[in-house]
Amino acid sequence: MIHEGQPAPSFTLKDAAGKAWSLDALRAGGPVVLFFYPRDESAICTREVCAFRDAHQDFAETGAAVVGISSDGAAAHAAFARKQQLNYLLLSDPGGAVRKAYGIPKTFGLVDGRATFVIDRSGVVRMAYAAQLVAEGHTTRALETVRALRNSPLPS
Repeated sequence: MIHEGQPAPSFTLKDAAGKAWSLDALRAGGPVVLFFYPRDESAICTREVCAFRDAHQDFAETGAAVVGISSDGAAAHAAFARKQQLNYLLLSDPGGAVRKAYGIPKTFGLVDGRATFVIDRSGVVRMAYAAQLVAEGHTTRALETVRALRNSPLPS
């Protein structure tokens, strides 16, 4: 898996409306919290996406953009985002090419892994965290990292 201090692999993926988003465009406005989750509507994934939703104001205060990625398609993302009232982007990674570029292993060789990265404005990974069964820990660690970046003299 990609580690802190390494350059984040660039990508371009589409949201539920079919709009393409690149990592470069996302990080132009500040740090990016990029979280990979196994699938829409599963119990732990729903807790995780809702934890990011509920912390929206905290992330906004740091200037960070939150982006969720799974292999689910546009229709599934649109329904899931509507149902959970998500206030950030969900991007589709059909086939898992971006997940593979970030080196996120499958759990038990079957289920897509769960991992979160904080990427600064220069494209460097400042936090990498993987925990398949811990939903809220991803939000907490990411928020701590973007707050530290905001208060750091390092480029963000």
